[in-house]
Amino acid sequence: MVGHKALARASVITFVSRTLAVPVVSEATTTFTSMPSVTDETVPVTNVTSHGSYTGPPPTTTGALSTVVLAATVAAHPPEPYKLQYPADGKLHEPQPAPYTPAGGLGTNGSEPVYRVQSDFDYESIALGLYQEWIELDLFHWGLATFSVEDFEAVGLTAEDRALLEFMADQEVGHATLLTNMLGPQAPKQCTYNYPAMNVTEYIDFSQKLTRFGESGVYGFLNHLDSRETGQLLLQSISTEARQQMIFRQFEGLFPMPVWFEVGIPQSWAWTLLAPYISSCPEDQTRLIWQNFPSLNILNQPNPARIDGSNVWNETTTGYTNTLSTADINAGEACVDATKQGESCAPAITHNRSIPLSYPGRQVFLSWDEPGLPVGPNNSYVTSTTAGSPKFAAWVSQLNVTYSPLMNISGNTAYTIQPNTSTYEGDPAANGTMFLAITDRELPVTPFNLTMINPFVNALAIYQAG
Repeated sequence: MVGHKALARASVITFVSRTLAVPVVSEATTTFTSMPSVTDETVPVTNVTSHGSYTGPPPTTTGALSTVVLAATVAAHPPEPYKLQYPADGKLHEPQPAPYTPAGGLGTNGSEPVYRVQSDFDYESIALGLYQEWIELDLFHWGLATFSVEDFEAVGLTAEDRALLEFMADQEVGHATLLTNMLGPQAPKQCTYNYPAMNVTEYIDFSQKLTRFGESGVYGFLNHLDSRETGQLLLQSISTEARQQMIFRQFEGLFPMPVWFEVGIPQSWAWTLLAPYISSCPEDQTRLIWQNFPSLNILNQPNPARIDGSNVWNETTTGYTNTLSTADINAGEACVDATKQGESCAPAITHNRSIPLSYPGRQVFLSWDEPGLPVGPNNSYVTSTTAGSPKFAAWVSQLNVTYSPLMNISGNTAYTIQPNTSTYEGDPAANGTMFLAITDRELPVTPFNLTMINPFVNALAIYQAG
């Protein structure tokens, strides 16, 4: 018997050797089947909800969710001492809990993971993420239902591109289900939405900006979650969201990833940018704690649909996202049909534009709304700010927050100069789809404590730097 086993092993070794040397084409002779595995059901969804501005009764509850507020701001403190003690010399300094396992880490002690929120911070952050997943699900389906095949093909988007858009909507079903399960029965439900009037070009631009603040909003809170298990699953979904944002940039003919680092923003920034496009939500919908800042309008927002995208004035469809408008683009000015190298913005894996959308030293003209405007689901939230008089523009991109002074301030208008600053040598910090805020001071903040800037923000927008 031993001899037979050895022979069998030898035969297998010989067979593998031969298959590596000589390709073999085989034909199936038997059809194998297996029982499908049991999977969780997805949450109920509506492919396209009703749309339009809110026309219902005045809300009975207004403002963000709140309890007792302990202080006007979170006080700044020096770093915790233990964070400066590890020698970081490449050697091991503690006994290993298991082979090939260094000491340290959180959630590494063998305890069973629990994939649920663990604090108010967790719940409010994940609930915000779920609001974002719901609107993306609706927006992707809405575009496919609203625009004809001819509309898409007129800007170079084929049936395969539309199939990709449909698949991205399907991804949102999974993301919404995941976050709903981590939140429990009070998780926010799908709402109805109010998008600006758009053609396909404007729709793609709006989508790439909406996915930008959706992605960046999660990066901003991901590593602050008390539930690291929840953070792990959210990371795996937001990685897909990041790919969606890049796809929309490619649909728009923009360079897909013009930065070395993606930016993270506070939850209140993401909610500020999202809420204006939510019309109404179901009764007893879970409310959020996050702030709604006034809108910042970029009067000469760069327009990616133009050959010369920087030479513009008042070509946006809405504040907050400052989505491009094609209304004033004449024949010969649109880049989607341009054939000269460096001018085309037709859908592509990548384009290098010979005329940049923005550049250091560019004058950027701004106006901003007063606080106190109703916004969001059922007009039940109110824009607010605790900042003093506006003095600076805060450019938030990659790892940087760079301030430039406001000039010629007159009421709620001013201009500033796009700064010339780099993340690292050779990497301009102001690039891609980034964020611009008006503040009353130059507060030193970094990616991990960017929320410290919130009490000093007057207004907020997305800036299309590249």
